Amino acid sequence: MADPTMPRPVDRALDPGFRFGQSTEPNYSGAASFLRRRYARDGGGAEVVVWGVPLDVTVSNRPGTRFGPRALRAASTILDGDPYYPFGFDPFAALDVADAGDCVFDYGLPAGIPAAIAAQAAAHYARGSHLVTLGGDHFLTYPLLKSLTERLGGPVALVQFDAHQDTWDDAGDRVDHGTMITRAVKDGLILPERSVQVGIRTHAPQSYGIEIIDALTAGEMGPAALAARICARVGDAPCYLTFDIDALDPAFAPGTGTPVCAGLSTREAVSCLRRLGALNLKGFDVVEVSPPYDHAEITALAGATLASAYLCLLAERKGKGFSPAP
Repeated sequence: MADPTMPRPVDRALDPGFRFGQSTEPNYSGAASFLRRRYARDGGGAEVVVWGVPLDVTVSNRPGTRFGPRALRAASTILDGDPYYPFGFDPFAALDVADAGDCVFDYGLPAGIPAAIAAQAAAHYARGSHLVTLGGDHFLTYPLLKSLTERLGGPVALVQFDAHQDTWDDAGDRVDHGTMITRAVKDGLILPERSVQVGIRTHAPQSYGIEIIDALTAGEMGPAALAARICARVGDAPCYLTFDIDALDPAFAPGTGTPVCAGLSTREAVSCLRRLGALNLKGFDVVEVSPPYDHAEITALAGATLASAYLCLLAERKGKGFSPAP
């Protein structure tokens, strides 16, 4: 017989009937799904599916991003249970979000990884879910864009927060986190004239017509003006937002494979992201979190905070009558 003095177990991540609201379990216990959302391998019919792509076979410097999705989920547990700052509400009061676990691929056959990611993303899109992806190295954005644009029937604007342009030369056969934007442009997946890269502080040989707002310029503009410039560039085009955690200065995100000094602060990034809700948002990823180089979960917590802010934007849009479906 159960002891009535003992607290009732919750573990909402394992409760298939849990759809709306926040959990009440302690931050330090239970299954660490993203923001305590229920686990559902096929998405469970959710409007928004969070999943991980534990990839680090394409990195050019320090590996470790395969552990990123797990770290982001663990860090996210501290964010659940209170109204989300700076939004001041529970995004899950009306927005149904599930955690679909991780993408599956054979790390020993890297040439097949892009197709594996694209196919599994396409399955979620076919069920009508909006995808939020936890990385994993930045190459994963390329196969996600392939699936998304096939679903939408045309290219998207890209808003890329990053220290690097990722536009190095690629003949179309590299699996590389420094060339996938080149491939996306050449494959017609993005609209360069509507796209923007924010926080850049390295130089690449090509820009392909994508607007570049380097980190120093972004800092001088401030988050409000920066967000306004992004919105003006993108306009009403369908928009995919990718956030490489190395867009943040290493002081705010030490746990990444290719850190570059003089980047954005977490406050600046969240403040800017908070103002992008007018965009026609079609997907989001946060990538390049590499836990072996992190300290006290600083980087993982920053990434989880950015992903939670994006979910709040979707909840706001739903409140205004916009469906989160791709």
